[in-house]
Amino acid sequence: MSTSSGLDHVGVCSRDAAALWGAYERLGFTLTPIARQSRGDQPLGTANRCAMLQRGYIELLAVVDPALPDNGLGAMLDRFEGARILALGMEDSEGNLARLRRAGLEIPGISPLSRPVEAGGPIARFERLPLPEAPEGRVQLVRHLTPEAIWQERWMGHANGATELRAAIVVSGHPAESAARLSRLSGLALEPDPAGGFALPLPDGARVRILPPEVATAILPGAEAPALPAVMAMVIGVADLDATRRHLAAEPLVEVPGGVMVPPARAAGCALVFEA
Repeated sequence: MSTSSGLDHVGVCSRDAAALWGAYERLGFTLTPIARQSRGDQPLGTANRCAMLQRGYIELLAVVDPALPDNGLGAMLDRFEGARILALGMEDSEGNLARLRRAGLEIPGISPLSRPVEAGGPIARFERLPLPEAPEGRVQLVRHLTPEAIWQERWMGHANGATELRAAIVVSGHPAESAARLSRLSGLALEPDPAGGFALPLPDGARVRILPPEVATAILPGAEAPALPAVMAMVIGVADLDATRRHLAAEPLVEVPGGVMVPPARAAGCALVFEA
């Protein structure tokens, strides 16, 4: 398939690893062990933990050693901390690379990335096709070469009931431009979003919503994008919304259509919407 196969993950990024990982554990996510990253044989000064879901996942990425290369993360964090990565899945790296080059994008090639799953454990390997100079952040296609290494049952049960990554919400002052970039990257067609703006439906049933600021703030009360354009929120499907509400009772939840929202300030800069 030489188009995107679905919504792979959203990455929330910070310079304070402990605060980032602690926030998501407090919200009831089970996180994978700390994993240091590398590019080929080169160690990087970044590490992540992930909340693996039955479909998609949340990456929590931080700079942990400023003395080592950070694969561009530091420059992104200079702009703001929060949701800085939007990764769409792919199954055919070579086919998608050829398609993007035919569309006129200057992509040097397929970028490898790897990290240990845990100390002494297997190595998770990926292939990436990043969208050059995307103002929304690190926007990319990702192919998992070792999905069994990270989608393990022991990490997929969450106290908050989270089961799937249903949507990413991008807010943009020029939504048509942002939507066109995502359509070109994915190779998929856009449609109007019911609230206003655009939606990119994906083959796995998830979607990316690209909204103007006034629409985004209307559906996400009290949330504001730190900059434009940016990934402002993600939508998480849960098994039982009432049970999720009970688990998050200590949080300042905001009622939104179809669910509840954890404000960005409580989720390291990215609003989390939980839906049944």
